Order: sequence, then structure tokens, then C-alpha cells
Amino acid sequence: MKPKKTQEVAKNKPSNSILIIDFGSQVTQLIARRIRELGVYCEIKNSKISIAEINNFNPNGIIFSGGPCSVYEENSPTISKEIFDLKIPILGICYGQQIICHLLGGEVGKANEREYGKAEIKIVKDSPLLKNINNYQVWMSHGDKVNKIPLGFEVVAKTDNAPFAVIANQEKKIYAVQFHPEVVHSIDGAKIIKNFVVDIAKSKQEWTMKNFKEEQILAIREIVGENQVICGLSGGVDSSVVSVLISNAINRQLTCIFVDHGLLRKNEGTEVKKIFTEN
Repeated sequence: MKPKKTQEVAKNKPSNSILIIDFGSQVTQLIARRIRELGVYCEIKNSKISIAEINNFNPNGIIFSGGPCSVYEENSPTISKEIFDLKIPILGICYGQQIICHLLGGEVGKANEREYGKAEIKIVKDSPLLKNINNYQVWMSHGDKVNKIPLGFEVVAKTDNAPFAVIANQEKKIYAVQFHPEVVHSIDGAKIIKNFVVDIAKSKQEWTMKNFKEEQILAIREIVGENQVICGLSGGVDSSVVSVLISNAINRQLTCIFVDHGLLRKNEGTEVKKIFTEN
């Protein structure tokens, strides 16, 4: 079975969406969770995503995640500078801030001391990104720091150890923060994400997981057509959800094959086969 081309399947994606570009952060999924909690559709893509793929996805806004690497090191994850010419609002988080500065002519270097833990931002300029922020506690986790911001950017907030804690190019709608607004330790971090997603990127809060299920079922039907599908099923969450979605979409065109990968609990194989056979 040959799947249809990406651009054909993409029409099942909501037109109102946020693209998260993952640079390796351990908490990238939290960014997605915060956005979905707002009722906005989002997807996480690897930093190797092409400009053509971004255009095909056609997001309202783009978020650069954090990551463990240093932007000035060889083979560290990066992104094409063309992304800044797409006229799509961008928010960079931690490494995401540093890669924005690095690519646009700023300077990033090793910090004298790694900063990990609570910090308090001091707002020095009004910005739509920090609208309605009442609690200024944020969570830092970085070993590098921005030493110079690119031309066209200005400082929005700072901390005692981070003079460029929040920066912005308001004209191009590019924003960047050194801390992690997605974690609960950044008390008003969810407001910052909402300010970007809803107010700056103009995303409508109209998406739910029920919508996602229905969209995926339609996409599966479109891809499969009248073909038959084989699904490897171990009984874990991932394969179980996939098999149920496909089954709802194409019913008896699906054949599930139980896969005992050798790491099942005692009697789990028997239980899995019983559950999925009888149900």
C-alpha cells in the first residue's frame, strides 16, 4: 500500500494551528500540552523540517523549543534562516532564543555559571507577550547565554543573571525567552504561551481531542482507500490507540498481528489476545 502524498493528507489538518520545532528539549511535549489546553491544534516537528514542509503545514505561529546543545558548536541542531522571512510569528524558548540570536547576528556564549532554578523577571518594556502577567517567577535551565541581541530586537524583561530574559522584534513578531514558560515553576508561564498563541498568532480556541479523533479517522480513510492494513499490536498504549483508530476508520480492512516483543509482564500476552479478540 502506498500512502498518498503529504500535501494531500495535510488538508485534514486544521487550518488554525501552531507548529512546534523541537531542538531536543526534555519538555517539548509540555509546550504542546499547554497549547492543546488552550483549545488550539499543534504538532511537533524535528528541527530538520524544510521550509517547504512548513509552508505546507501553514501554521498561525511557530515555537522553537529548548534543547541541551550549544548553538555555536559544530553539528548542533539549527534551522534555515528563511523561516524568519515567512512572516509567521515566532516564539523561541531557551535554546530557541539562542538559535534566533545566533542566526540573526547576535552573540551567544558559555555562561560563567549554569543557571538552573527559580528566577524573577523584571519587565522593562510593554509587550503583548507579557500581557496580564502578575507573577514574575520563571524557571531557568541553561548553560549558555545571549551576550548580544540581533539588530531590530529590544529587551522586554531581564533577571539578575539574564539581561536578555525576554527580547522581541515587534515589527517581525519574533519573540524569545531565556526561561521555560511551559513548566509549572514559571507561575504565569501558561499566560505567556496564551499571549503568543491566541493574541499574537491569532489562533482560534476551537480545537478538542474529539476533533483530533475525527480528523485522524478521516485521514486514515483517505490514505487507505480500499486497501488492506496490517497493524503490529503489543497491547501497549501506542499500538492499542493506533489499532482502535484504524479499526474505527476502516473496520474489517484492518488485520492486527500480536507482537510479543519479549518485555511483557507475566500472562500479559494471553490477556492482550483475549481483550482484543473478544472486543
